[in-house]
Amino acid sequence: MSEPNEVIARYRAQLSCNFKQLDEAFAACMQDALALLSEQGIKDYLDGASLVCKIGRGFDPVLTYLEEMPVIAHKLGEGMLTRVSQAVWKISRTPNGRIIPIFLQTLPDVCRRLDSEELVGHYITLLFEMMDRTTGSIHGFHTTIPSPGLPKLLEQMPYLMSQLALGGLKNWIEYGIRNYGKHPHRQEEYFSLQSADAKAMLQHERHGTLFTHNERKLNLYLQACWESHEYLVPYSVDFRDMREQQPYFDEFGMRIPDVFDDAHGITGIDRYRAVLAHMAAHQRWTHKVVADNFSPQQRIAIERLEDSRVEYLAMQEYPGLRRIFTALHPAPVENECDSKTESCFRHRLAMLSWAILNPAHGYQNVKINEFAGKFHAKMAEGNATTADMVSVAISFVAQTRLQTDQLPSVYFNNTAIPYRDDNRHLWQYIEESDDEEFFDEHKQTAQQNEQSGLPPRHYPEWDYSTQTYRPDWTSVYESLHPSGNPAVIDALLQKHAALAKRLKQIVDLLKPQNYTRVRYQEEGSELDLDVAIRSLIDFKGGANPDPRINMSHKHDGRNIAVMLLLDLSASISEVPEGATQSILELSQEAVSLLAYAIEALGDPFAIAGFASNTRHEVRYQHIKGFKEHWNDEVKGRLAAMQAGYSTRMGAAVRHAAHYLEHQQADKKLLLILTDGEPSDIDVDDPQLLTQDTRQAVKELDQKGIYSYCISLDPRADEYVRDIFGKRVTVVDNVQRLPERMTQVFVTLTG
Repeated sequence: MSEPNEVIARYRAQLSCNFKQLDEAFAACMQDALALLSEQGIKDYLDGASLVCKIGRGFDPVLTYLEEMPVIAHKLGEGMLTRVSQAVWKISRTPNGRIIPIFLQTLPDVCRRLDSEELVGHYITLLFEMMDRTTGSIHGFHTTIPSPGLPKLLEQMPYLMSQLALGGLKNWIEYGIRNYGKHPHRQEEYFSLQSADAKAMLQHERHGTLFTHNERKLNLYLQACWESHEYLVPYSVDFRDMREQQPYFDEFGMRIPDVFDDAHGITGIDRYRAVLAHMAAHQRWTHKVVADNFSPQQRIAIERLEDSRVEYLAMQEYPGLRRIFTALHPAPVENECDSKTESCFRHRLAMLSWAILNPAHGYQNVKINEFAGKFHAKMAEGNATTADMVSVAISFVAQTRLQTDQLPSVYFNNTAIPYRDDNRHLWQYIEESDDEEFFDEHKQTAQQNEQSGLPPRHYPEWDYSTQTYRPDWTSVYESLHPSGNPAVIDALLQKHAALAKRLKQIVDLLKPQNYTRVRYQEEGSELDLDVAIRSLIDFKGGANPDPRINMSHKHDGRNIAVMLLLDLSASISEVPEGATQSILELSQEAVSLLAYAIEALGDPFAIAGFASNTRHEVRYQHIKGFKEHWNDEVKGRLAAMQAGYSTRMGAAVRHAAHYLEHQQADKKLLLILTDGEPSDIDVDDPQLLTQDTRQAVKELDQKGIYSYCISLDPRADEYVRDIFGKRVTVVDNVQRLPERMTQVFVTLTG
């Protein structure tokens, strides 16, 4: 036996493993080990392989360890040899032994990403923490059920490590354990990146140029360069299995991705600037086009030509944009699309767009060059409009049309331009018709929409344990409350006639007593002498006199908007101890008196009720709108109030604030009536919803909305002051609720 073979044989004898397949692979593995490891490292290497062999999981884990560990140990330190083998041994002592092969297979990718023995140690610790918290038991004291999410996590680990730093990975895993630790199926969906929450949280933890870190900078860019004060609204970037959403803008603001990575030599912040510049250019120079007269292909062509026009104008104003646009615009390869087997319409439009942007495009296609020339000739005239682009686009479609453009197989490579918006703002659709059947159909559709209600509005929820928001966690469904018998409310007001009379006296004192003049009125209570004299002089001099020669007066000194939010959870149907009426009936009486008082004052006010059935169904019912008067229709809705479900207060408070913050008032008051602490059937931690409501109240403070709580819970002192601070009244005697509620309102607004 030669000397090298003797050395290999000696080391083979030190390896306590009797798999026959090992004899064939051992020599090659040892050659790598001998070249990369010290003598002590060789010993640790063989001891570690022996330990992996003893776990009883077959030959594959041993071979993976022998093949991969020399390179890992050489790069990160020979301490990795013992650390990894001990980790494998510990895993084998748990019900999770089946994850060992994939743990070892994904370890090289993880080590290349982390590039530090200390960080890999933290990674292994993170896996063990997850394993301990998600491994279950049948009888409560022996762990017998393997972790459902850990195998899925390891399968996704190479991708996760390419997207997240170790700290971000820890936060992402912690979120999944905390919210799905008791739901095996949902846990598997989360850690396999199948659920929307997993994708949203992954996006939240990603590295890149985050919108949240640059929002002020981008707002200043819009204001300084484009004189635009649009509200910027971020959205989560979909990845992997879903079509990427495009930016867009509408009356609610500009929708842009919440993160941008560097691409094609352009930084993330410059990608944001390109998107905003493109949309701001549309807002400045684009005019709407009636869509009904054009085919789908004509619309796409019009959009592309209009995109090129506004970019041309933007680059004229800010030449530095050309470098960014040129780098981000795809460069389609001529003749790459086979027009015999697939539709090349999108490919031709992308080529035209690139030819317009880049004069050195090098295309030989006659029509592409011809229409790029027509575009530049039109722009050189200096007065090109959206209508001109419509004309050029229609001509381009007509002259380049192919029979295969109708094929279902469409060529998409290098045809999407990521920094451009989806052009929804460009189109105007004509919906009116003189056709009688159309109105019948429209009426039927409106009835169907009224029955089905509005789509949900999503709100985040605060997680106090991690001090972060759960994005789009709750779904609020709003609807108009069904109507009942308004006579019921009239009877309640009659029952409290004495209190109503006393309340009217207080209201009269609260009414504004100051008058201000409103001048320049064509009709008014008296003549505005100064304006009348000037008008007479104009008339005598032959000029047109100003007809606004009257003036009137109005009250001044009170500008308050009030939102009354009622807890309609199941508990309000109970009759408290010592009372003869349910909390629901007492609430109806109190709200009726308060509405009577506010109506007499003339303050704009609204009434809404809420209840919840898990985070997926928070019901928000409108009882009275700000523009409605206190009439029989509103009274009927109040009379029909019913109790049910739970109290997810934070989501309801945020939704109420959504309406209240748009009121034009100096003071905005949100008055909340509840009989218990925030809770819901899908929440185990009693503090979670309490802290979320506390955070929602802080959000209202930032918006200038004053919130106040009236609680009917005798135990309210334990939690309500933690939420609202001193802005709370606890009504110990619920029979006095109608009186106490109106007193609170008068005190707050007087």
